[in-house]
Parts: sequence; C-alpha cells; structure tokens
Amino acid sequence: MSIQATARIVATRDGLPVLTSDGPLALRRTRAAGPYIRVTVVGAMSAPLGGDRLAIEAEAADGARLRIDSAAATIALPGRTPEQAHYDVSLTVGEDAELRWLPEQLISASGSDLRMRTRVELAESARLVLREEQILGRHGEEPGTLATRLTVHRAGRPLLEQELAYGPGAPGGWDGGAVLAGHRAVGQLLVVDPEFEEKPAQPRLLGESAVLTPLAGPAYLVTAVAPDARQLRCVLDEVLSAELPE
Repeated sequence: MSIQATARIVATRDGLPVLTSDGPLALRRTRAAGPYIRVTVVGAMSAPLGGDRLAIEAEAADGARLRIDSAAATIALPGRTPEQAHYDVSLTVGEDAELRWLPEQLISASGSDLRMRTRVELAESARLVLREEQILGRHGEEPGTLATRLTVHRAGRPLLEQELAYGPGAPGGWDGGAVLAGHRAVGQLLVVDPEFEEKPAQPRLLGESAVLTPLAGPAYLVTAVAPDARQLRCVLDEVLSAELPE
C-alpha cells in the first residue's frame, strides 16, 4: 500500500505558527544556534517506497530565520509495486527572510525508482542556503533509478533550473567520464544572498572534483562528486564553514 503525505512548516519573526507532520514525515522543533528557528525532519517509517507520494512545504515569512535539517538520511527503497515514488519539496522565502535547507543525504537503494523535485520561490531580499546530496546505492550495491529537478525563482524570475538523472533508468552516459566518472556521491550547495549583487562570488575549483559557479543573479552553485558520502560532506561543509558562519 502506497503512502501520500504532506508536512508543512511556516516560520515568522515571532515563532512557528504551523508545524504539521504527516505520515512518515515527523517534524520536531529543535534547539538552534543564533537567530534561527530550527526544525528537524524525523523519519517515522521507511519511505519513500515505490508508489509513495511525499511532500514538504516550508515557508520563511518576511523577516524570519528558518533552518530545516533531518535526523538521518532518507533512503529510497523498492516497494511492492513497480510504480515510481515521488518526493516534492516546496520552499518559500519572504522579504528579508532566510531559509537554510540542510537535510541529510538521499540514498538511492538498488531497485528503487524515485522522482524528487525541489521548487524554491524567493523574494528579492531573501537569502537561501540549500544543500542536496545524493548517494547512489548503499555500500556494495548498484544504485536505483533517481531523477531530481531543482527550480529556483527570485522575485518572479528564473534563477536556476537543473535536472539530474542516475541509475538504470537514466539516459546513457550518466556514469561516464564527463559526468560522475565512477563516483557514487554527488551534491549541490546553492547560496543566494542580495549582498552578492555588490560583491559577486568568483568561480573557482574546490579540490579535484568540485567547482563553485556564480549564477546570473546574486547567487552561486557548488557542484561536487566524491567516492562516498563522507568525502562529499567534507567538501560542502568547507564552503559552509568558510562563508556562512552561524
């Protein structure tokens, strides 16, 4: 039996008026450093499985500071049916608000088939830190099929549109030298800040398999591949700690 569930979060300057868990998506307010309201996603059961449709909707209203993380990795697993699983994330950030979306890794287990879509709507003065990490297969196994799409709009204009696909159902070449070159961990770190309009980020290499790319707007995207989850996190955390102190 497949599951349909939507969890909702709304943070304001003064608090957390909406914190609604649903199905396997259990939300908990946790202790935060600095000015942030922190919410942790706690998996209440194994999901997403084949046929499941899960969603998280989060809003940082005008002036709010919201950080969302997770207690553990999300594992996409095969279900009792051959249907695809879907996991949709919708993030909205208001004027002079900041949202940090920092979940643990998404693991694509052998035999799974997941479509994940993240949509972000930013006000002109909004700030965003978004980290996504995909691990292709558990230790010693082949990955499942995983397709992700990240869409970001700022002040109603497109800022980033990116689609990635891996595994048996992906177009040919996904594991070739021009894409992953045999690596099994891939991640993105997107930072949007109006201050970059005056001092834009500069493109640069971050080690042998990561690059920082300025976008056509006050933002940059770090893209990295690595042999495993630990090494991938080290690359992305180095950027976070250097440029985004609490």
